[in-house]
Amino acid sequence: MTSTISNDTWDVVIVGGGAAGLSAALILARARRRVLVLDGGEPRNRFAPHMHGVLSRDGYSPLDLVADGRREVRAADGVIETARVATITALDPGFELVTEAGDRLRASRVIVATGIRDELPGIPGLAAQWGRGVVACPYCDGYEARDSHIGVLVGSPLGLHKAQMLRAYSPEVTVFTALIGEVPADDLRAMAARAIRADDRPIARVLSEGDRVTGVEFADGSTLALDVLFTDPAPEPLDALLRQLGAERTETPFGEWTTTDATHQTSVPGLFAIGNVANPAALVPIAMAAGVTAGTTINAALVLDDVAAALARFDDEEAAS
Repeated sequence: MTSTISNDTWDVVIVGGGAAGLSAALILARARRRVLVLDGGEPRNRFAPHMHGVLSRDGYSPLDLVADGRREVRAADGVIETARVATITALDPGFELVTEAGDRLRASRVIVATGIRDELPGIPGLAAQWGRGVVACPYCDGYEARDSHIGVLVGSPLGLHKAQMLRAYSPEVTVFTALIGEVPADDLRAMAARAIRADDRPIARVLSEGDRVTGVEFADGSTLALDVLFTDPAPEPLDALLRQLGAERTETPFGEWTTTDATHQTSVPGLFAIGNVANPAALVPIAMAAGVTAGTTINAALVLDDVAAALARFDDEEAAS
């Protein structure tokens, strides 16, 4: 990070430069706020060549979206630097952040947009296809899998609902249940009612050709041909900074997650969390909308700070005259 940024004070520091963080940065930069984005350069969807369900950008590269966003933020005088934040401390007022390189800076408000890490089942061949032949989200990739043989590798009971969602895209859906053990009878009945096949054999490896999944091989040596495999990764929030400040957490179907209000502010005043770090189900448009909401909320608060500071100066000048 450059020396002009270290030991400097910013209106807003945004940690994380994906769709959520850049959306917040664009709103705040265009509001003429001093905005700094610190980004490690590893967005969650970097493995996928395309994103879907994003109005006017369906099929667009997620990395190209980030590149476009960076250009727009910088054009509005926002600052973006490659850096990882190691620690954050609450001050009175504001926050101090220290990067892994040892740079220190202060901010009136902080937005955490660090995302999540997808923990994939440890099946050989699975990770190599992640984002291409192996995917997770029916809304993102279900349409592209229409009328094909869809496999669903279930890693939790929630994955059974994903299988039901995917039945709308194809009459051929096979659910692999070995990772969760015995499936409740009601769920098996519901799958049978929609002609969804359940297979409880353990998968030994995922078969592929290039960027295309061709099937799975079971532990008994038999194989099953597939066109695409939806999996059920365990989402791990990259929320170390939120934990350092003691932000409240809420139990969700995905585990404990940082609690935010309707404006995406955490229980710590001035600290916001947006995108997947606050909502594991946030698709790209949802993450972008969260960034806009947090950005407009913060700017409104900063306007009130500006008014209060101006009134204080005005009163001092009147008292001195």
